[in-house]
Amino acid sequence: MNIVVNNKWIGQRTIRPDGVDKVTGRAAFAADTAMPGMIWGKVLRSPHPHARIRGIDTSRAEALPGVKAVVTARDVVDFPIEKSVMLGIQDMRWMCRNVMARDKALFPGHPVAAVAATTEAIAAKACELIEVDYEVLPFSIEIDDALLPDAPILHEFNKFEGKPSNIVGTLEHKKGDIAEGFKQADVIIERTFTTRPVHQGYIEPHACLISVAADGKTTIWSSSQGQFMVRAMTAYLTGIPQSDIRAIPAEIGGGFGGKTIVYLEPLATLLAKKSGRPVKMVMTREEVMRATGPTSGSKSTVKIGAKKDGTIVAAQGTFYLQAGAFPGSPIRGAAGCSFAPYDIANVLSVGYDVCSNRSKVAAYRAPGAPIGAYAVECVLDEVAESLKVDPLDFRLKNAAKQGTKAAHGPVFPRIGYIETLEAAKNHPHYSTSLGKCQGRGVASGFWFNAGGESSAQVNITEDGNVVVTTGHPDIGGSRAGIANVCAELLGIDYRRVSVIIGDTQTVGFSNLTGGSRVLFASSMVVTQATEKVINTLRERAARIWEIDPEAVKWENGAAHPASPNAGQFEPLTLEDLADKAPMQGGPIGAGVQLNTQGAEGGFGTHICDVEVDIELGIARVIRYTAVQDVGRAVHPGYVEGQLQGGVAQGIGWALNEEYIYRSDGKVDNPGFLDYRMPVCSDLPMIDTVLVEVPNPKHPQGVKGVGEVPLVPVMAAVANAIYRATGKRFYALPMSPPKVLEGLEAPPLQQAAE
Repeated sequence: MNIVVNNKWIGQRTIRPDGVDKVTGRAAFAADTAMPGMIWGKVLRSPHPHARIRGIDTSRAEALPGVKAVVTARDVVDFPIEKSVMLGIQDMRWMCRNVMARDKALFPGHPVAAVAATTEAIAAKACELIEVDYEVLPFSIEIDDALLPDAPILHEFNKFEGKPSNIVGTLEHKKGDIAEGFKQADVIIERTFTTRPVHQGYIEPHACLISVAADGKTTIWSSSQGQFMVRAMTAYLTGIPQSDIRAIPAEIGGGFGGKTIVYLEPLATLLAKKSGRPVKMVMTREEVMRATGPTSGSKSTVKIGAKKDGTIVAAQGTFYLQAGAFPGSPIRGAAGCSFAPYDIANVLSVGYDVCSNRSKVAAYRAPGAPIGAYAVECVLDEVAESLKVDPLDFRLKNAAKQGTKAAHGPVFPRIGYIETLEAAKNHPHYSTSLGKCQGRGVASGFWFNAGGESSAQVNITEDGNVVVTTGHPDIGGSRAGIANVCAELLGIDYRRVSVIIGDTQTVGFSNLTGGSRVLFASSMVVTQATEKVINTLRERAARIWEIDPEAVKWENGAAHPASPNAGQFEPLTLEDLADKAPMQGGPIGAGVQLNTQGAEGGFGTHICDVEVDIELGIARVIRYTAVQDVGRAVHPGYVEGQLQGGVAQGIGWALNEEYIYRSDGKVDNPGFLDYRMPVCSDLPMIDTVLVEVPNPKHPQGVKGVGEVPLVPVMAAVANAIYRATGKRFYALPMSPPKVLEGLEAPPLQQAAE
């Protein structure tokens, strides 16, 4: 189509367009919004992990001066249990009961009512005045307790194997004959692992401001991973038509999957509708920790068999993941991703979704995959050791490659997993000597990646610059990547491209930011929209020159005759054509909406060095290198940041982070003081190696990169601790008390844990 691209900006570390506003405090987050006449909303939450709600009396709260509205489950649209109503991956049967308890409170912190008042203090006081008649019921928090024959059942309608059960879903991936595979094995190792629930740890709590006009038109300002998701879920749960709701995305202070569902928006909408006033709601940190979705705790058993020559002949995994109060744990990631890096003839991978009396889980960066990889990669390390094979060589021998059929279904195209292993093995880190009480571990990981619906609009301004509007909140650098792509195609400086995130009434439907899909999908639609704009620019130049549009090429930000035969004309720049637009056909712009296809999975291999203080049980990560096939790094700085961020979160998950529950079923550490996330002093400098095996199905070769970096981390840390101490740990986190206890325990007792 006569576009000449010289690759000036793709792959460059351009200045991030949102950087100045964020470091100077000008960026507007949801909690920064305000409106005239605004009032405040607060939520009354259940103190019980499991209780039948026999009645709610809100009269005293409603009589309190300053209270403008009170809502309960009666105000939220009820989706009957009998029929599933899916919105994306969420079932509205569970969402309507998660945002407001209907028949039973199912976890401490479960909303049972909400109040709007003229001040936060009055709203909080009104919540205290609401009287709830609870019938307190037995509860279970842990997986083992929820699976006992006499366990209290959260959802009486649910059956498993013909009996009421807290197992609310299963998933199985099967390849070959698992029994026959184990018969061929010379070495078989089977281990059981546990992990604790961990929170995404986003710094910005959930917040929103919502206005409902007299005619029912509703405007939502909130921080989320998808304004279209917010609009749809709020419409479903309040009964307001989607066409009457405008959802405007604020900047987002972290999400990592935890802001792909709603908690406050439907309640604030109902309060605003009842009161006739704009309603603002902001969670406290304690509310975030008690009542939003961490990822699952888990119990996994992995069994791997290999021949003496190092060939893995059979692999079996059983993964029990906590869903929390309602179905929906990420068993797909655990069961589907765990064995994906390997070419294994016989695989059986089964996931079980288990309800228990804790808050409903939400996505967390490659949901489920880190849990599965932790178990699989630790067992792989033991198998390699028993065969006296270098752990990277063992993975290389069994690595998935082009043509490998994965247990979860697809046959892999050209992939870069082997390249990550080779890069790790050849990295100076892998051959550096270690000191006393130091150890080195490796692990690999996979994530599916995704495409999906995306929309974009590219418009040329009157002064010859560019405004690109996309529909996905930017939580990983997508604006910078899009600016690079658009500038590259147009042949202009990237600083001339402004990228904005449109709201639900200014851009076409776009699926949420998640699944490592956004740069893949948005750069695809922006590429097509930009190509349409370039065609228009060529047509305008052809009209001015009175030649055929096919005789015009676009290069370096200007229209040129395609050849001397087309004529001798001075180039017409983007500025020239923008200036002439009113006389030559009007404004220049184009929009594209696609259900993007062609996403390819991502692979990574990590090297971790730890040093263990054997007297205190403290394990410190002293060096870390993350190697990943990133497709093509459109903005390498952001790609490196994604890898480093995933590693930082994984180190926290491995060594310190966990939800601790009291005997009464409540979270005992609902804040950053006691929930031990890593800070800078806990982390080493994190090295990254970007392996680029471009995705041939994408115009820029893009693959998703944001989720793979978390997947291998816990196993890499665990394997390193073993090399440092000679003791293996089969439970996370490997916090100082647990490491110290393990170091002091006899080998058999320690392994059994």
